Amino acid sequence: MLITDIKRIVDQLSREKGIDAEVLIATIKDAVESAAKKKFGAGADIEIHYDKPSGQIEVFHFKEVVEKVESPDKELSLEQGYEYDPECEIGDSLGIRIDAGEFGRIAAQTAKQVIIQKFREAERNAVYENFIHKKGQIINGIVHRFDRGSIIVNLGQTEAVIRPRDQMPNESYKRGDRIRAYVVDVLEESKGAQILLSRSHPDFLIELFKTEVPEVAEGIVTILEAARYPGVRAKIAVQSSDSDVDPVGACVGMKGSRIQNIVQELRGEKIDVVPWNPDIAKFVCNSLAPAEITRVVIDEDNQSMEVIVPEDHLSISIGKNGQNISLACDLTKWHLQVMSEEEYSRGIKQGYDDLMRLSGINLSTAEVLFSAGFASLEDIAEASAEDIASLIEFDEEQVVNIISEAKQLVLEDIEKQQEDSLKDDPDESENPDADSDVDQKTDSAETQGS
Repeated sequence: MLITDIKRIVDQLSREKGIDAEVLIATIKDAVESAAKKKFGAGADIEIHYDKPSGQIEVFHFKEVVEKVESPDKELSLEQGYEYDPECEIGDSLGIRIDAGEFGRIAAQTAKQVIIQKFREAERNAVYENFIHKKGQIINGIVHRFDRGSIIVNLGQTEAVIRPRDQMPNESYKRGDRIRAYVVDVLEESKGAQILLSRSHPDFLIELFKTEVPEVAEGIVTILEAARYPGVRAKIAVQSSDSDVDPVGACVGMKGSRIQNIVQELRGEKIDVVPWNPDIAKFVCNSLAPAEITRVVIDEDNQSMEVIVPEDHLSISIGKNGQNISLACDLTKWHLQVMSEEEYSRGIKQGYDDLMRLSGINLSTAEVLFSAGFASLEDIAEASAEDIASLIEFDEEQVVNIISEAKQLVLEDIEKQQEDSLKDDPDESENPDADSDVDQKTDSAETQGS
């Protein structure tokens, strides 16, 4: 026998490495066949049989019975055939049983190399197949080592990596610590499957809620969106398919018991549970809570919204370092601009004043234009005559003149701003001919050089 106690080896590898037993058996058969052909020639007709109950491997070298032997590795004479089967005839194919011990040292070494190579391939494939189904799930592991800022996690069968960008700030681990993380991806590479984990991914937060909130796990409560500043603050948008189940209450739990477990796992990350609403304005208001919203101005074409709040709620709506408004933007997928009522009122007044600088535009006409979205001279300058004419009762020539005048006023405003900027910077205004002096000196130097 080439390999002893094959059945025990197959069972042990299958159990410890997670490799299918059939794959292991096929690998051993390929190795034995390779060794046999190393001994008897590449053209030899070799068949390998594996007996599962006993774990024994049988090797057969098939040769054709011929009158005159020309290829000894494929043929044998009738006299030789009688030694194996007294009833054989010319043209028969006889399977001659071979003792694997006859293969020799070189053939055995070849078989060993094939087995090692095939086992490694099978092990890589087994790891990939076992973990590709866990993509998008939470997995537990043990911190094994650290590599250039990445955390290498031992998952038992293989290792996974948490890259620096997938780690939470202010978290520190030491070797041997238990760690939970989200399986972002499982990559099939030449060196084996690479498993990428994350603790900062928004979906990690969603999966944590599935483990802590039965209504989420059962699909009664759905988490539609999640946005995070890992380790600091997060928002999730939830809705319920059952009118009797409050999605926010279900996620928070009695006295905050459910959400507190998640907060502890995320090292104190504050989590806002936001009720989703099909009305985008209401959804935005919910996402900015606890700030009080006075009104919203929606621009559906650009998917943006101006959110007006009382002066004393401006800092609340923006949040520390802009976190509240930024998370609300990520959650709603809208661009949000928060301003106080005073700032909004000043903006409206400025817009009306600008429009009324145009010839023939009075307060009522300005109101019509402003309500239609033309809130500045720039808006008028970039508009088409048809757009303006559809709003106000002016003839075509008057509308063209209004647009032309708006363009001229915009240019004048820009020039005035530039002049004011020069006045504010005396270093530039003191020597207005500095550039021309440099040009003249350069020209003089070029003339002398020539």
